[in-house]
Amino acid sequence: MLSALAFVGTIALVIGLVHLYLWKRLVRDTTRPGRTRRIGGLVALVLALLVPATFAGTRAELHWLAWPGYLWLALMFYLLVVLVVLELPMLAARLALRRQAVSAESTAAAPEPALVGASGPADPPAAEAVAGPDHDASRRLLLARGAAIFAGLTAAGVTGYGVRTALGPPQLDRVRIPLARLPRSMDGLRIATASDIHLGPLLGRAHTERIVAAINRLDADLVAVVGDLVDGTVAELGGAAAPLRDLRSRHGSFFVTGNHEYYSGVEEWVQEVDRLGLRVLQNQRVEIAARGGVLDLAGVNDLSGNGTGIAAGPDYRAALGDRDPSRPVVLLAHQPVAAVEAARYDVDLQLSGHTHGGQMVPFNLAVRLEQPIVAGLGEVDGTKVYVTNGAGFWGPPVRVGANPQISLVELRSA
Repeated sequence: MLSALAFVGTIALVIGLVHLYLWKRLVRDTTRPGRTRRIGGLVALVLALLVPATFAGTRAELHWLAWPGYLWLALMFYLLVVLVVLELPMLAARLALRRQAVSAESTAAAPEPALVGASGPADPPAAEAVAGPDHDASRRLLLARGAAIFAGLTAAGVTGYGVRTALGPPQLDRVRIPLARLPRSMDGLRIATASDIHLGPLLGRAHTERIVAAINRLDADLVAVVGDLVDGTVAELGGAAAPLRDLRSRHGSFFVTGNHEYYSGVEEWVQEVDRLGLRVLQNQRVEIAARGGVLDLAGVNDLSGNGTGIAAGPDYRAALGDRDPSRPVVLLAHQPVAAVEAARYDVDLQLSGHTHGGQMVPFNLAVRLEQPIVAGLGEVDGTKVYVTNGAGFWGPPVRVGANPQISLVELRSA
């Protein structure tokens, strides 16, 4: 309880500080004291409150908050990124303005040589006529407004592009992965892999239907859905998930839990997904006999199950222990970091999601601090790991630098 409160408090503090910074750069620095600045401050306060209201409201089924709240979250993020990048050039420009002002004051203070025979008061120095406190303040104001306009247009453009990408059809990623123990007869076995579908307040049944149709067009041998199917209960989203029953493959469709299933009623969703025809691998292993050979397909629960008291977390020994070491094994695990433990069991290939490929550049740099692989094919302690970008999105309906994706993994005999 205390840890949850500390987390909420930290998020609230961060959101408050970000909006305070945006208010300073976009409102205070670009306006003179008065009505406009007061209105801008009020707008900044409302937007700061909108973010936590969106998180709380969508969980309370106030789905009308999702679009404005999550769009502002994305726009806020890119405004912050652009303004932070502009800090150094803005600092250089402000220092240049200050040097010009100091130079102008020094010129104005220097005595003018008197002309012999001249009478009457001398004209004011030219520098004093064109420079002064008001002129310097106006130039700083103009500079701040230019930066704010640039940041606003850039953030709006990037966010708009990201919305179009996130709501568009998932792209197909085809990857060939050689496995040393794969029998030559099984060369070319294909696994259609999807993750992070994230049915919820912004993605519904039509989203599922589009993904199912895309997977079925691949005519794959196996289908693997590696977690984070939903952001809501079976009562809320059962109808949206129903098209999964139409998935087609030669040797079956399989599912493992992601962290978001644990936020959405994991036990009910395990039963519902199984009812829809996907076999849920909960720390289990099945034999896939195909093309005259045998491959072990294993699946582990997500790491979020540890200590929840709702369902067990990953049990690698149950899923991978006591197996025939001559057979290749493919592990379904939602988070790429599971490969650290899976490698101890000599897993040939792990299929994962969770990262969304970073979803919104440069957020992918932060993801890399937690996960060994953000997107695509990599290796962890000798185990090959393929991470798909995910077919949906979480939070903001925005993807920048990481298109929604369905992956066709083709296993090749080495």
